[in-house]
Amino acid sequence: MKKNLEVKQLNKIYSIDGNRFCHVLKNIDLEINEGEFVSVMGPSGSGKSTLLYNISGMDRMTSGSVKVASKDISFMNEESLAKLRLSEMGFIFQQSNLLRNLNLFDNIVLPAYLAKVESRKIINKRALELMKKTGISQIATNNITEASGGQLQRVSICRALINKPNIIFADEPTGALNLKTTEEVMNFLANINRTGTTIMLVTHDVKIAAKTERVLFMVDGEIVSEIRMGKYRNNDLKEREEKLLKWLTEMGF
Repeated sequence: MKKNLEVKQLNKIYSIDGNRFCHVLKNIDLEINEGEFVSVMGPSGSGKSTLLYNISGMDRMTSGSVKVASKDISFMNEESLAKLRLSEMGFIFQQSNLLRNLNLFDNIVLPAYLAKVESRKIINKRALELMKKTGISQIATNNITEASGGQLQRVSICRALINKPNIIFADEPTGALNLKTTEEVMNFLANINRTGTTIMLVTHDVKIAAKTERVLFMVDGEIVSEIRMGKYRNNDLKEREEKLLKWLTEMGF
């Protein structure tokens, strides 16, 4: 099976004051196959978000190697990294991080316009299709102040998908949403994953992680264990939650 992500001996060390150092990620080894839906859990401060940022190239690793879609990002310059992120990766954050001077539709199409791979006609058509699938086509011309938090997060998802990325990185994508909207967003991400897009997300929520097929558990900058759940099929959520909760309890979560 094709690997979408290969991480070897990844370390991240921050300098605190020039004399003291904080070792945030410690010798991380990780492989994620094409089409997998993987979540990362662990206590606050365990390094979950730092891991996501380092393997996506949004932060620079101290040592080790990372390959995304078979491309080694370890020594890429910023320009090459930016191009790779634009073409191969999609990002969803807890806050939507949309541009205030653009309407919702323009926020979605901007990454594809910047990539300059396809015509604007094709890009616009895909954006409208994505907005329709996520139920926000009726607010395409709205400003970001004219949409709810759930709608803005759907815009973020559309933006993450506009360049048809190989992998999506999501950092607490439902952390600021209510239960109903959280369920809608997760169901949409599950549908995206079923089409073959790899997803890696960070979460504290058992209900979220239970909808992923593989859960990694981090403690003090290390991946100490993982559990494989298989693909979520909509009819076994309670059983999956119970299985995951039991495992997390054993992990001390």
